[in-house]
Amino acid sequence: MKVDGKHLRTIWLEEDGRTVGIIDQTRLPHEFVTARLDTPDDAVTAIRSMQVRGAPLIGATAAYGLCLALRADASDAALERAYAALFAARPTAINLKWGLDEIRAAVDGLAGAARVAAAYARAAAICEEDIAINRAIGRHGVKLIEAVAARKKKPGQPVEILTHCNAGWLATVDWGTATAPIYTAHERGIGVHVWVDETRPRNQGAALTAWELGKHGVPHTVIADNTGGHLMQRGRVDLVLVGTDRVSANADVCNKIGTYLKALAAFD
Repeated sequence: MKVDGKHLRTIWLEEDGRTVGIIDQTRLPHEFVTARLDTPDDAVTAIRSMQVRGAPLIGATAAYGLCLALRADASDAALERAYAALFAARPTAINLKWGLDEIRAAVDGLAGAARVAAAYARAAAICEEDIAINRAIGRHGVKLIEAVAARKKKPGQPVEILTHCNAGWLATVDWGTATAPIYTAHERGIGVHVWVDETRPRNQGAALTAWELGKHGVPHTVIADNTGGHLMQRGRVDLVLVGTDRVSANADVCNKIGTYLKALAAFD
């Protein structure tokens, strides 16, 4: 996505082809700072301290963390040590273990330089796959926004969307998950306005979602967490789009604390 007109991702391989760059999200929204990961310990710290956060981005960071470990020592013992350390950084994050398992499978049976090259290739592929998935979410989800826009009585009247927490590009490699349709609509010239819950206790909405929307040029307003029901009651919200940490077999959704109240109000 864009920051002041410049395209950026949340994680990238530096020009040296070895180290990994990230956006330090603990410094947002007041400062835009990037950091360089040079060792697997750096990747552990980035995940644990929430310099990177969001399931897809954590998985990509963990994958590159194993790459950094293998570049220093391509042995099985080093791989397993790094795997254990990275897994412990955020054991509840399912994408973290998935990313680690993907790298371990990619290097199985290889040695030396071939093992390192395979690890980096798979980590890069994980990032590209995430972007493709998120762009697809945007293409499918924008149909909901287009349908609401078509029903608007006044031409050009923006579609009012409420979101909770951060399911944007800062939580992924690029584009975001639940907010990908918003960015797609914006790119297609569909008027949107986003109500951004502050999302206590860590304020991911106020600190992250509002920052990324603003930098990309999407109109938005930060609101207190309990304002959403009032806005819906007054007909000021057309759609509620939120992310999900888990989806059960019967399609129930688990997400950030506070999402349930938005679901009840939207259903009502």
